[in-house]
Amino acid sequence: MTPLRVATLATCIALLMPIAVQAGSLEEDVSAAYAEWDAAFNESDAKSLATFYTEDTLFLPASHDIIKGPSGVEEFFAGLFANGVTGHKLELIEATSEGELVVSAAKWSAEGKDDAGAPATFSGIATHVFKKQDDGSLRLKVHTFN
Repeated sequence: MTPLRVATLATCIALLMPIAVQAGSLEEDVSAAYAEWDAAFNESDAKSLATFYTEDTLFLPASHDIIKGPSGVEEFFAGLFANGVTGHKLELIEATSEGELVVSAAKWSAEGKDDAGAPATFSGIATHVFKKQDDGSLRLKVHTFN
């Protein structure tokens, strides 16, 4: 291999390395945010859960309601908790970022009761748009699921 090819290859590898590290870090950050969100959910703590959302959040649940702001999110989840929904788990599918926004998709599942009152597992897909905060944390700006 010629010295020019070696230098070109080394430059290409050096340019790709920060991208790979950043992608892994992004996935770790989103997975950590999911773990914290799940922990608050599984404590049935609607007030704590609402702190994961920005003041201008748009929350679009499968009920087709349009909910704005943390207080609306808190009210929605308080209703779920009153009905015994628990055991929530988010599993990251993919995440990408641009500027201060992070977009991610996840599989979700939760435990509850069906219409007859029998134990049931619910699941679906969620889409999240996080806004990076000054301290590096992620808060939900848009959250929708089916």
